[in-house]
Amino acid sequence: MKGTVVSGHPGSNEHAPFYDRYTRLVPESDLAAGLETQLPEVLALFRSIPESRAGHRYAPDKWSVAQVLRHIVDSERVFGFRAFWFARAAGTEMPGFEQDDFMRTSPAGEELGRLAREFEQLRRSHILFFESLDAEAWLRSGVASGNPVSVRALAAIMVGHVRHHEAILRERYLAG
Repeated sequence: MKGTVVSGHPGSNEHAPFYDRYTRLVPESDLAAGLETQLPEVLALFRSIPESRAGHRYAPDKWSVAQVLRHIVDSERVFGFRAFWFARAAGTEMPGFEQDDFMRTSPAGEELGRLAREFEQLRRSHILFFESLDAEAWLRSGVASGNPVSVRALAAIMVGHVRHHEAILRERYLAG
């Protein structure tokens, strides 16, 4: 049984201004459906990249293709856990996460196919989770990285964050 769909886009008071760059990429009001419809598109992109491109960087100081995919997976995990924590009204603040610190301690030389499978499993789990929420849970919020954020905003951030990095992959890593 699907949960309640909370219509509407998260308000600017539901997340830190930094996340506007992601939420503005999400026109969907049914965010669980947005997470679901995005999945095959993302997997098609991930799976279209040959393993031989895993180490490719568009500039010397930028992450490799594999590192971008790892970042997408790590962020999906963090945002999803935050949504779970706040939906369940845990009541405690969540720490921030520094993407560059995470990258420094990530496994080197990861296979793109494995990263695609990991993302797929995480996203499928998150879809089931968000589909189960009632209206009250969608609107709950908490504090992460020192800023208030709602469950609804986290779902939008998840969709928008992936769209942001899909565009970067297409425009800077895979073009030409």
